[in-house]
Amino acid sequence: MAGLSRRQFLQAAVAGVLPLSGCRKWLQTATKAHVVVVGGGFAGATVAKTLRLLDSAIKVTIIEPKSYYITCPASNWLFADLITQQQLSVSYQALKDNYAVDILTDRVAVIESARRRICLASGQQISYDRLILSPGISFRWDSIAGYDAQVAEIFPHAWQAGPQTQLLQQQMHAMPKGGVILIAAPPDPYRCPPGPYERASMMAYWLKQHNPRGKIIILDPKRSFSKQALFEAGWAKYYGYGTANSLIEWHSLADNPITQLDVASRTVISDFGDRFTADVLNIIPPQLAADIAVQTELTDESGWCPVRPESSQSLFDDFIHVIGDAAHFAPIPKSAFAANSEAKACALAVVALLNDKSIASPNWLNTCYSLVSPEHGISVAGVYKLDADKTVSAVVGAGGVSHSSVAGYRLQEAEYARIAYRSLVNNSFF
Repeated sequence: MAGLSRRQFLQAAVAGVLPLSGCRKWLQTATKAHVVVVGGGFAGATVAKTLRLLDSAIKVTIIEPKSYYITCPASNWLFADLITQQQLSVSYQALKDNYAVDILTDRVAVIESARRRICLASGQQISYDRLILSPGISFRWDSIAGYDAQVAEIFPHAWQAGPQTQLLQQQMHAMPKGGVILIAAPPDPYRCPPGPYERASMMAYWLKQHNPRGKIIILDPKRSFSKQALFEAGWAKYYGYGTANSLIEWHSLADNPITQLDVASRTVISDFGDRFTADVLNIIPPQLAADIAVQTELTDESGWCPVRPESSQSLFDDFIHVIGDAAHFAPIPKSAFAANSEAKACALAVVALLNDKSIASPNWLNTCYSLVSPEHGISVAGVYKLDADKTVSAVVGAGGVSHSSVAGYRLQEAEYARIAYRSLVNNSFF
């Protein structure tokens, strides 16, 4: 990494994380405002916890339809049998017990922004002084003819961890000897840019042991992808990449994207009519902000939610803040670590607004680890700042990518990947 060693960056990142950790029992205080958080992922959990740490007089409620959260980070490790879904599952109990965050297990039906009120699927109505949306993503189901939410129960995208991930794992295990897995990667921007390629790596690790004549084909609408040189070097080292017997093939279809799916023949068809058939199809559709953000008219023509970066306030509603994957914070990528960082900056801004204080200029961190094999980790990291014109830019000379050619470094990076995952979960949910 340019300017910082890997260990120095991790120390800096953890320094920005750990002061918000630790158990704390809350005394009852007079409520000065009610902040409602929609979505209990990394962004939602972090912002709720941070708000309570910054100002215990603010009442904070998370609305989340699931009673526990299954993390997307590390979910690709399931395909290499390195982790279980139970180990990926996180309870909201610590947020309740340690920070007195109210948890409503319900689904938002309508946001009545003019009244600052939320109507839930159960019929309950919740008023707010500030609303923080962290609803995650939804999919552009009309981008591939023949592929929709129902068909995704047959050919899973597995881009929201849980039953879909388990289904794809089961299909991989049941694939015939010498069979083919096809991963249709999504176009930018999307959740977790290195995700499809780590998935291919973890699948290849399993195939090498259990189905060595199998093959993974990645069809990509992009001309390049995140950490490409690092992934390809690892694929060459472990999986024969670039040879006739490679377990992984990557093909750019930037000028010839996948446009159709023939369900009966398990075949995807490109714009030029090329046909690709596989035993296991993992189609990851193009993405946009979750339905509730679209429904509330918080998205623009890109499908994502434009915000004022310094406060995460929606450009369409000053009393609604949007963080995490649904928000447009480019060039910050859509990752869990970035969501955690955005959440902390948002919490600081919300507390300032509720206390009639000025909003401090934020900085953001992102670090993203991937496993090429259980003993080979790679990473990319970045630091971001707010410019004078209120746009976000990368800090020149900060962050960087792994030096995977250094002896012993790959194994250290693999261990860092596991540590970074556990630290992020603890920092967000405990």
